[in-house]
Amino acid sequence: MLAALLIFCGTYLVLAIGGLPGFRIDRTGAAIIGAALMIGFNVLSIEQAYAAIDYDTIILLFGMMIVVANLRLSGFFGVVSAWVVEHAHRPIVLLASIVAVSGFFSALFVNDTMCLVLTPLVLEVTLRLHRNPVPFLLAVAMGANVGSVATITGNPQNMMIGSFSRIPYADFAAALAPTAAVGLLLTILVIAAVYWKEFRVEARVEIAHPRVRVDRMLMGKSLLAAAAMLICFFLGWPVPKVALVAGALLLITRRVKPQKIYHEIDWQLLVMFIGLFIVVAGVEKTALTRDLFAFGSRFQLGRTGVLSAASAILSNIVSNVPAVLVFKPLIPHLPDARRAWLTLAMSSTLAGNLTVLGSVANLIVVERSRRDVAISFWEYARAGAPLTVLTIAVGVLLMR
Repeated sequence: MLAALLIFCGTYLVLAIGGLPGFRIDRTGAAIIGAALMIGFNVLSIEQAYAAIDYDTIILLFGMMIVVANLRLSGFFGVVSAWVVEHAHRPIVLLASIVAVSGFFSALFVNDTMCLVLTPLVLEVTLRLHRNPVPFLLAVAMGANVGSVATITGNPQNMMIGSFSRIPYADFAAALAPTAAVGLLLTILVIAAVYWKEFRVEARVEIAHPRVRVDRMLMGKSLLAAAAMLICFFLGWPVPKVALVAGALLLITRRVKPQKIYHEIDWQLLVMFIGLFIVVAGVEKTALTRDLFAFGSRFQLGRTGVLSAASAILSNIVSNVPAVLVFKPLIPHLPDARRAWLTLAMSSTLAGNLTVLGSVANLIVVERSRRDVAISFWEYARAGAPLTVLTIAVGVLLMR
C-alpha cells in the first residue's frame, strides 16, 4: 500500500509539473511508468491492470478521433470557419462569430480539433486586417473550452465521465447545454470588456475569402457518417459502439491514405488514459479512497458549489483528465451521484479557462500562433480568470 501511494503521488507530481526535471519524461511517460510500477510492485496483477482500463472511454475517444480526422482532412471545418469569418463585417461580430463556431463544433467534435483548425485562420485574418490578434485567438481557446461542456463528446474528460456515470447522451446535453450557451455569451462579453479598446471603434471590415482546400467527396461521406453518428447518440444507442463503427466505416476508402488518418490520432492521449486508469486502480486498493470520502463528507463535497471549487482547483494543478480520475472513486458515494458527475464535467471543463496551462486547447492556440504573436501567462489570465469564475458560478446556479 505504501508503494501504491508513492507511485500515485509521484505520477501526479509529474502531471502537475508537466515533466520530470532533468529527464525527458512527459505526462504520457509518467502515466506509463506509474502503471508499470503498479504492476511491477505487485500492487496490481496483470489481469487486474487489464480490468482497470475503461475500454468504453478508449473506444469512444479513438472512434471520435477517426471521424474528426476525416472531417478535418476533407476541409469541412475550414470551409465553415472561413464562411463565418468572411461574413463578419464588424470587430465585435467577428469576435462573436469565432466564439460561436468554436463553441458549437467543439461540443460535437472535441474542442482540441477546433483550436487546430481555427487558430491559423483567425491569425491570418486578424493580421491582414492589422488588428490585435490576441482577443480573437483567446476567443478560439475559451470558446472551445466552454462549448465542449455541452456534450459527452466535447472533450476527453466528458467522455470519461459519460462512461463512468452511464448518463445518456441526450440527458447529458440537456443538463449542460444551457451552461455552455450562457458561457459562450459570457465569453464574448468578458473578452470584449477586457479588450474594449479593440472593439471601441466599430469600423466595417472587409475580408477576402480565405483559401481552403476541399475534398468534396470525402466531405460528403464524412458529414453523412458524422450526422448518422450524432443521431444515434441522441437516440440512446451505445456511444462508444456508435463512434467506433462510424470511424471504422470511414476507413473504407480509396481517396485517403490510411497513414494520414493515423497521423491525426492522438496516440499519446490514448496511452496516457490507459496508464492513468491503472495508476488510479492501484491507489484504490489503499486507504486513500476511504480518506478522500471522509474528507469529502467533512467539507460537504456533495454540494454543487463545493465540488465545483474543488474540481476547478485540482484541474488547474494536475490538469482536468487526471483530476476527474481522482474524483472517480468518490463520486458514486455522494448523495446525488448523477448530479455530482454532471457537476464534475462542468467544473473541470470550465476550469480549463483559468490559465493558459488549464487545458490542451489553450496550449494548441498559444503554440500555433507563437511565431506571430506571444500570449503570456498573465495576458491569458486577464480574461481567463474572470471568465472561469463567472461561468462556473452560472453552472452551479443552473445545476441546482
